[in-house]
Amino acid sequence: LKSINSDVKGWIQLGGTSINYPFVQGNDNKYYLSHSFYKKYNQAGWVFLDYRNLGSSNDKNTIIYGHALKAGSMFGTLKDILKSSWQNNMNNHIVKISIEEENTLWQVFSIYTIPTTSDYLQIKFNDNADFIDFINKISDRSIYNFNTSVNENDKILTLSSCYINSDNKIVLHAKLIKRQKK
Repeated sequence: LKSINSDVKGWIQLGGTSINYPFVQGNDNKYYLSHSFYKKYNQAGWVFLDYRNLGSSNDKNTIIYGHALKAGSMFGTLKDILKSSWQNNMNNHIVKISIEEENTLWQVFSIYTIPTTSDYLQIKFNDNADFIDFINKISDRSIYNFNTSVNENDKILTLSSCYINSDNKIVLHAKLIKRQKK
């Protein structure tokens, strides 16, 4: 994949959705909103990692974005996490991410919709107390109780997309539960 696009960082898959794509990382969070995997202009954009992330699972909050396309591609089926059929199937509660160095599994702990804000897109934290405040805020928003505890030692993953229109977002948060070096 890197021979096609040198910006490739890994692959993401979420059960119960059609999210099963390579993801890329640009120099900002705008380029892949309107460019395809092949770096051609395309309104559908591509699935991409926040430019502030390191590209490994060492960030406290790794953020991946994608457009919610009506046809269901990119993050178009992320809205399925709001359905009780998705929520009641525990197999759906794991996000799989593969990067060059390792494969990782992430346990979902929070899902919600929210008017557009950037308060859940924080990557760096002043200290453990700041991170715990952040975890509590995003956990309290969840519309479903995943019975998953998160603490200051955890690494988290955030998936974010538009929901219905650009004034609202759909968000999923998961914590890292397994790393396997390649």
